[in-house]
Amino acid sequence: MSKSAKMVIDKDYKISRIDKRIYGSFIEHLGRAVYGGIYDPSNKTADELGFRQDVLELVKELEVPIIKYPGGNFVSNFFWEDSVGPLSERPSRLELAWRSLESNEIGLNEFSTWSKKVNSDIMMIVNLGTRGTSSACNLLEYCNHEGGSKYSDLRIKHGVKTPHKIKTWGLGNEMDGTWQIGHKTPDEYGRLAAETARAMRQIDPDIELVSCGSSFAAMPTFPEWEALTLDHTYDLVDFVSLHQYYGNRNNDTENFLAMTEEMEHFIKTVTSTCDYIKAKKRSKRTMNLSFDEWNVWFHSNQDSDNTMKNRPWQKGPALLEDIYNFEDALMVGLMLITLLKHSDRVKIACLAQLVNVIAPIMTEPEGRAWKQTIYYPYLHASKYGRGIALQPMLSSPKHDTADFTDVKDIEAIAVYDDEKETVTIFAVNRNLKDNINLNCGIRSFEGYELLEHIVLECDDLKKSNTAKQETVVPKKVQRTVIEEGEVKTVLAKASWNVIRLGKSNFIRLS
Repeated sequence: MSKSAKMVIDKDYKISRIDKRIYGSFIEHLGRAVYGGIYDPSNKTADELGFRQDVLELVKELEVPIIKYPGGNFVSNFFWEDSVGPLSERPSRLELAWRSLESNEIGLNEFSTWSKKVNSDIMMIVNLGTRGTSSACNLLEYCNHEGGSKYSDLRIKHGVKTPHKIKTWGLGNEMDGTWQIGHKTPDEYGRLAAETARAMRQIDPDIELVSCGSSFAAMPTFPEWEALTLDHTYDLVDFVSLHQYYGNRNNDTENFLAMTEEMEHFIKTVTSTCDYIKAKKRSKRTMNLSFDEWNVWFHSNQDSDNTMKNRPWQKGPALLEDIYNFEDALMVGLMLITLLKHSDRVKIACLAQLVNVIAPIMTEPEGRAWKQTIYYPYLHASKYGRGIALQPMLSSPKHDTADFTDVKDIEAIAVYDDEKETVTIFAVNRNLKDNINLNCGIRSFEGYELLEHIVLECDDLKKSNTAKQETVVPKKVQRTVIEEGEVKTVLAKASWNVIRLGKSNFIRLS
C-alpha cells in the first residue's frame, strides 16, 4: 500500500514576511575561500582586479543578499589596518586560527568591490578576541564616516572616496568557544560587547548589531550563555547569533536527515531565552536571530587537521574542502525549510561558506569552477523563496531513527510571493524507501496553475559532483496536477522538490 501525506496552505496562514537576508552566505580568510577561490589573478577567467569571473557568475546566480566577512575564527586575531592601503605596505601575518599565512593581498576595500560585483551587502564582523572597542570603532569610522576624521580620511587616501556604509555588524565570533583566540566568559563578553555597541552607535546610529550566541547547541554553556550575555546587550543589539553544522559521521542516513529536529529545538530555545530576557528587562524590543553559520560539515576534518598541524603557514592551503554528496543536498534542503519555518524570528542566515571551504561552489586552480550538490537547494530557495512564509497544515507518515522519534517523512514549507503572485512549495521526502503521495489544499489560491515541478533525486545517496562531471543536478518532472483545489503530486523517495504555482495569466519569466 502506497503512503500518503496531506497538507493545506492558505494566504491567511502566515508565519512572516521573509527577510531576504535569510539566504546569506559567508566568506572567511580560510583555506582557498579567498586566495584561489574568489581571487586568482593567474586564472584565465580573472578580471583586471584578479577576481575569477566564473566564480563571480555562479555567486550571482545564487542571488546572495548578504555575506559575512572576514570570519569566523579568523577575525579574532584580525588587524584590519593591515588589509588596507598600498599593497606594497601590507604585512603578511601568521593567521593563528587556521595556522596559515595571511598576505593581506585581498582586504576590506577589495572585498567590498567584489561584493558589489555579486550584488551582495557585507555583514562585517569585528575582532573582540585579541582587540576590542577601540579597533571596532576605528573600523566603523573607516567604513562608514563620510570624511573629515582620521580613519575616514585614511579611507579616502586609499582611493575610496565614497563610504562603504556597511549596515550589519557582528560583535565578535564564537566567543564562548575555548578554541577561539581571546575566548571569554559570558560576563566578560557581555560587558565588552555592550560597551562596543554603545560606542559604535555613537559613530553610526543606523547600524544593526549582532551579539554572539552559542557556537552550537551542544555547547555546555548553552543556553546560559545567551541569558547572561543578553542581560548586558539586549537593549543595545538587534540580533543574537546561532551556529550549527551537521554531519553523517556514523553513516546513518535516516538519523542524519532527522537532525533538523535538533536544529528546530535550538531555534526555539534561543527564541525562548531571548523572550525571557525581554520579560526580565520589561523591554518592548523583540530580539531576532542571525543564524549566521549553518551547513553540513564533516567530510574533510581529518585532512585539514593534518595540514594545519604538519604543514602550517601556507598561503591559501586546501582546508575544509568537503566534497558533498546527494544526501548532503537533502540535509541542506531540510535546513533551509527549518529556517523558513522560523522566519518570524530568523531574519539573517548565512550558509557557511560560499567558495571552496565547506561550500556550494568549488574551483580548480588551473581549471573551472563547478557546482556541488548543495548548490541546488540553496539556489532554489534563494530564487523562489522570496515573499511570505506560509504555515503549512501538514499530516505525514512518521518514522523513528537512532536519536529521534516520530520524524515526519515529509518536511515542507510554502512561500507566497505576493508581488509576482506565485506560490512555491519546498518539500523533502526523507523516507529512503518509499515514494509518498502528497495532496495539498490550495483553495485560497483560486485560479493558480502548475508552473513546474523541479526535483533533485539520485539512486545513490553518496553520489557527488566533480569538476569533470556534474551528475547530481535538478530536473523537471511531470508528476503533479491541480484538481478541485488541490495539488496532487508524488514525492519520490529521498528527494528535494520545488513545486511552483502561478496565476493562470502569469507571464513566465526566463
